[in-house]
Amino acid sequence: MTIQRQNKPFSMIREFHLADWFTLANAVCGTSAMFAIMTYLQTGDVTHVYFACGLVFAALVFDVLDGRIARWRQKSSTMGRDLDSLADIVSFGVAPAVIAYGCGMQGLYDRIVLTFFVACGVSRLARFNVTAEALSEGGDKVKYFEGTPIPTSLLLVIMMGVAASQGALHHALWFGKIVFAGFTLHPIVLCFAVSGSLMVSRIRFPKF
Repeated sequence: MTIQRQNKPFSMIREFHLADWFTLANAVCGTSAMFAIMTYLQTGDVTHVYFACGLVFAALVFDVLDGRIARWRQKSSTMGRDLDSLADIVSFGVAPAVIAYGCGMQGLYDRIVLTFFVACGVSRLARFNVTAEALSEGGDKVKYFEGTPIPTSLLLVIMMGVAASQGALHHALWFGKIVFAGFTLHPIVLCFAVSGSLMVSRIRFPKF
């Protein structure tokens, strides 16, 4: 009698669909963006800020493509959906927050707001995963989003890229800074608070 082995080498990778590889590319871009902004902090070369912002844009391209490929090949799975959410939180949640920190939003209140932003992104994606079936109303695609999709954080990344091009980083950040109780808040970081709040809102946005 032949006993079939259940645990084949790289069995998980063999189960990946083509769309899943694009999802992983999304996560790779987000991770690379964080490395780029850390290099900026080490070297002071603003070019690395542009690299970081560009990599988040590249992550968005892969995020769009993975969905289109999944629909084209008519192959999707629960694992693929969860993988997509994990990649999104890296590229559109953590990476923008790290870029903001690298650009000068480093006060205690800034860090609290940036952490809030990431937490909102995680919560929004978790809510989407548990409600996607209901929102799709039996179809293959959801009809609308509840709360702004997390990739909208690309607008914040673009904002920081423009600030970098104008030299508005660190002490020169737009709108200056406020010191309260000995700790610093840069008002521009409130854009992240607004973005995070919109993500966890119940506002409906149609999905095209």
